[in-house]
Amino acid sequence: MADSLTKNKDKIAPRDQDDLKEPSRFKVLLHNDDYTTMDFVVMILQSVFNKDTATATEIMLNVHKQGVGVAGVYTRDVAETKVALVHELSRKHEHPLRCTMEEA
Repeated sequence: MADSLTKNKDKIAPRDQDDLKEPSRFKVLLHNDDYTTMDFVVMILQSVFNKDTATATEIMLNVHKQGVGVAGVYTRDVAETKVALVHELSRKHEHPLRCTMEEA
């Protein structure tokens, strides 16, 4: 059995470091609307995106003034999970807050 493992080991080609790629990153965006309160957006940024109060307030003001703000940049799976969580919490609290993701 040990001989078969040794033979198979010789057949495995080592992988070049150049073959490894960083995973794609995605921006999670919050979009302004006329109904979601600023306090709720700050709460979302703190609870879902782990932002401190000052950073959450700054992002919320970007959302309010520019129509959209970047809540964070993550791998695809993490970004999708955060978008779904924002939508779930928003609906639960009866807010129409929209959250999307786009490739960074």
